[in-house]
Amino acid sequence: MTERVYLVRHAKAGHRDPFTDDDSPRPLTGSGWTQARLLAGVLAPLVGGGVLLSSRYTRCRQTLEPLAEVLSGAHGRTVGVLDDERLVEGRDPIPAIELLLGLPDGSVASSHGDVIPDVIAALDRRGCRIVGVPHFEKASTWILERDDPSGFTRAWSWPPPT
Repeated sequence: MTERVYLVRHAKAGHRDPFTDDDSPRPLTGSGWTQARLLAGVLAPLVGGGVLLSSRYTRCRQTLEPLAEVLSGAHGRTVGVLDDERLVEGRDPIPAIELLLGLPDGSVASSHGDVIPDVIAALDRRGCRIVGVPHFEKASTWILERDDPSGFTRAWSWPPPT
């Protein structure tokens, strides 16, 4: 049985300038919240039974919050967004891949613009077939497909929702 895990780059966030010491609290902008709500509409019908994981950075968590709300309403239970340090920017992609491989079908993870290309490049080196034009823009989504738990066999991306 084919399973899918979704890897989302955080939506548009404010400028880094005011966050010189610690960038983790930088929130989504108004257009970032719009992207997050649009992502929720696209992903909600696809993900039902998985978990939602995020870098602890505010902008990553906020990107998945609308999806958590939609899933909570649809399933009659609270769906939360859990933090995982393996998704934080500047991290080695191998622990992130191990995390993604261990997730149940239909899970969604939100990370950063440096982590996601590194993860995709590492998957490519491991023999995962990368299909189509790669999208790494803010609010883009990678679909990681596996036929067994040993590894992802195919991956492709969607541009940010409009």
